[in-house]
Amino acid sequence: MTIVSVDSLVKRYGELVALDHFSMAIEGGEIFGLLGPNGSGKTTAINCILGLLPYDKGTITLFGEPMTPTSYDLKARIGIVPQNVAVFEELSVRENIDYFCSLYVTDKSRRRELVDEAIDFVGLSGYEKFRPKKLSGGLLRRLNIACGIAHKPTLIFMDEPTVAVDPQTRNHILEGIVRLNHEGATIIYTSHYMEEVEEICSRIMIMDHGRSLAQGTNTELKAMIGMGERLRIEVANADDELIANVRSLPSVISATIDQGFLCVDCKTGAHNLVDVLELLQCRGVSFGRIYAEPPTLNDVFLEITGTELRDER
Repeated sequence: MTIVSVDSLVKRYGELVALDHFSMAIEGGEIFGLLGPNGSGKTTAINCILGLLPYDKGTITLFGEPMTPTSYDLKARIGIVPQNVAVFEELSVRENIDYFCSLYVTDKSRRRELVDEAIDFVGLSGYEKFRPKKLSGGLLRRLNIACGIAHKPTLIFMDEPTVAVDPQTRNHILEGIVRLNHEGATIIYTSHYMEEVEEICSRIMIMDHGRSLAQGTNTELKAMIGMGERLRIEVANADDELIANVRSLPSVISATIDQGFLCVDCKTGAHNLVDVLELLQCRGVSFGRIYAEPPTLNDVFLEITGTELRDER
């Protein structure tokens, strides 16, 4: 079943076109990665989908029904984990989760169960009475997630939930997202960490200038670009003439020197490494460690948008 359907969405701010006939379809059970440079229209698209922002043209349906600002039955099925932590400083961990859960669940007994489950799910047991200012950054992120998922939503928007957390907390959060998905939630995930998107997302869209530029699985997106692999070869003596010779090989897209390594981006081919090594040997260039890597999602993003995706906050 299609959970989110966006068709030809247009949103203008005066002369600025934030969304330019933007379309997107997300099936139930997906972890859908939504990527784009800052200012690409991601946040505008999400706010329109959530009914928080009016738009000029197009249609939005969630769970097969039109989404409007007053579609409260649909909104009750949605969870939102914003990038900026949104909790009440004067309330404890438990009180915060209970408050956000109460927006959707009125039965106190049922809500108590859900709050307990959320606390256990994000690993905040033992911190129930703590106030947010007493929590570390990682624990605060976990609280932010708990507040967004306590009511058991079936569609969850997660906007960079791992920003500025330590690796252990990041792994905990990513494992939790995968568990939510396995338990039946469809998740829309944005992040500036491409390795996270590669790790957990079943399908990915890259957007810019308010439009969808490419979408597909991680493998499908990588197949869209010309690069087949990246070679890194430790070299002892390389000069401009050697770089020019390497670049002249038919399969080579680019060649540079980086901190003692010859870095070569190649087209898809079976003999790329052999061709480069034969050239080095003919030139009498000694070499050491050799690495061959497939293209990354960041390579795809850079080729499609011309922009390297990085966290600018």
